[in-house]
Amino acid sequence: MIEHGPLLERLLAGEFICPVSDESGYRHLSNAETREEIDIYLRPLNRRLASNEDGSVYFLAWRQLNDSARDQLSRQLGETLNSLLPLLEWLQLVQEALGRDTLAAPGDVLKPAEFSAKCEDNQSLRERLERLATDSFFGSQSDQLDAQAKQVFKRLKEHGYLLQPHSERQVFVVTGKIDYLVDLVRFIRDEENLPIDAEGEEGKQEVLL
Repeated sequence: MIEHGPLLERLLAGEFICPVSDESGYRHLSNAETREEIDIYLRPLNRRLASNEDGSVYFLAWRQLNDSARDQLSRQLGETLNSLLPLLEWLQLVQEALGRDTLAAPGDVLKPAEFSAKCEDNQSLRERLERLATDSFFGSQSDQLDAQAKQVFKRLKEHGYLLQPHSERQVFVVTGKIDYLVDLVRFIRDEENLPIDAEGEEGKQEVLL
């Protein structure tokens, strides 16, 4: 397991592994034998390797929901749901501002300067970006549109939805965690009777974590 050490550390830290965030790690996890080895190692930790339906992103899930796992799952679920609406608004805003036919997808290249320039020229988009940037999830304190856009992209990078290949350049690449987010939204949409609170999370375990 030594060769999988760095990959295991990233997974245990809550990271999502995809071809954008970690090409080598994703390639390793695409191998069935490697996944089995990692699962065996994770069993005493009550964790297991999971992926979305398309297998475009890997992450860790709980194996059994004991009291400790339930407490952590409740906190993580609350954080995810609190960020859901601003993340969806950002996806829609990017799609409209950049004139794309579809939502941002893993591998897409995005530039805050281009995004803010498009919003600058459209009063409706500008107002939406200002509201989004000042949401508690993004936390912008600036009244300058370009600074607001940079803060939004910074927070998305911190939460693993974007990767910045070069720290000196304001160019970002969408990661596979976006696929996880979209799958989560679809799951909630299809299961509208599910409570959006800490209770009843056991039924959502497979999809969320």
